[in-house]
Amino acid sequence: MRTNIVLDDRLVREAMKLAGVKTKREAVDIALRKFVQSGKQKKLLDLFGDGGIRKGYDYKQERSAS
Repeated sequence: MRTNIVLDDRLVREAMKLAGVKTKREAVDIALRKFVQSGKQKKLLDLFGDGGIRKGYDYKQERSAS
């Protein structure tokens, strides 16, 4: 899909540098993919929560106690 948008040049240059890409298109594509991935992960966490694992839980300590 071809789209014209106005982007913050400084932000785009920084994204290109961080991603190691040479074009704005590549940087925007990577950013969108990461955004979608992050949104899907958040949905999964909202759906399943933390899976019942307590913060600081040490499975190795539990194994050695058995």
